[in-house]
Amino acid sequence: MTERIGVYPGTFDPITLGHADIIRRGAKLVDRLIIGVTTNPSKNPMFSPEERMGMVRREVASLGLGNVDVVGFNALLMKFARAQGASMIVRGLRAVADFEYEYQMAGMNQQLDDEIETVFLMADVSLQPIASKLVKEIALFGGDISPFVSPAVCDEVIARVEKIGRRGDY
Repeated sequence: MTERIGVYPGTFDPITLGHADIIRRGAKLVDRLIIGVTTNPSKNPMFSPEERMGMVRREVASLGLGNVDVVGFNALLMKFARAQGASMIVRGLRAVADFEYEYQMAGMNQQLDDEIETVFLMADVSLQPIASKLVKEIALFGGDISPFVSPAVCDEVIARVEKIGRRGDY
C-alpha cells in the first residue's frame, strides 16, 4: 500500500496553539505529515526561517507525534508537495475570510497539480481567533500572549520583542 503523505505549509511566525491543533489533527489523516516551513518576506517575519523551523520542531516533539517531519522550503507549494511525494495539502480554517483566500489558493493549486488534494480542517472553536500576526502585535504592545502559544514560544517571542523594542510605551 502506498504511504499517504500530507503537507501542512505555513510561515509559523510564530507557531501558535492553533497551528499545533491542526498538526495534531492532520497527523491522524496521513501516514506522514510534513510541516513545510516557508519563507514569505511579505509577512514581515519576526523570526528567521531557521528559528521558526527550530520552534516548530520543538513544538512537534512536545506533541509526541512520530509521523510528523519539519522541512523548510522556498518554492512553489505544489512543486514542494510533489517533491515530498504528497497526495494532500492540509490547511486550517479559522473564519470566512480564511475560507475565501484558501478556496482561491486551492483552485490555483489544483490548476498546477490536480493529483494533490487540498483538505481543510476547521480550527477548534476555542482557537479560532488566534493568528500569528495578532500574537506578534499583542506582544509588541506589551500584551499577554500566553493564551495563544506554548510557554516556550511565549518566552521566545517576549525575548525577541525585548531585543527589538516594544511599541506603545508611553
